[in-house]
Amino acid sequence: MIKRRLRALDLFCGAGGAGAGLVAAGFDVLGVDLSPQPRYPFEFMQADAIAFLDGDLQAFDLIWASPPCQAHTAMKTMHNAKAHIDLIQPTRERLQRAGVRYVIENVVGAPLIDPIVLCGTMFALGTDDAELRRHRLFEANFPIPTPTCRHGIRPATIGVYGGHIRNRKRRDGSHARGVADFPTAAGQAAMGIDWMTLTEMSEAIPPAYSEFIGLAARMAILLEKSK
Repeated sequence: MIKRRLRALDLFCGAGGAGAGLVAAGFDVLGVDLSPQPRYPFEFMQADAIAFLDGDLQAFDLIWASPPCQAHTAMKTMHNAKAHIDLIQPTRERLQRAGVRYVIENVVGAPLIDPIVLCGTMFALGTDDAELRRHRLFEANFPIPTPTCRHGIRPATIGVYGGHIRNRKRRDGSHARGVADFPTAAGQAAMGIDWMTLTEMSEAIPPAYSEFIGLAARMAILLEKSK
């Protein structure tokens, strides 16, 4: 039986989408990011995440890492795309050495090992008439259930990316990429996030994702302690 609050490390934390879900799953959270994060809603330390992984990590029951995704998004093929360092492998190497339960989160197309995919439709995220299709990959060293996408339940699709709230699918089934016809409040409601700027929210995951995975981590911890 767990007699203390579990503690999670939220690396490359951004403004706290993953952290909020981990708190909802019952973890105390420390966020670490190289950039200042004035809206991160929990304990925060400004530091290099890779360097932090070289320290003592045994105080943490779970380490969540969201390395920058720009090296793997569709944006990398644009004519004005900048070169980005891929931090997934150095992050994984250090997590494996730490011997702590971990999660690596990134975009579809990132080189994760045996990842599961989560989507907003798995958690009924969206607005009254638009579903949130926001696919992300998650690699972990503990078992996580795999829900099924439920695309098409709502007539439109809301997208939160690139500093915009996009309507990606109209009621007639046609796509309308580039049409910013949802207000910021709709994006906040769809993501389950109300404390971030639009730019921060574009780079975040919905807290429902990390809450789901955090609960799976708690189950793994409980099973281990019951042996």
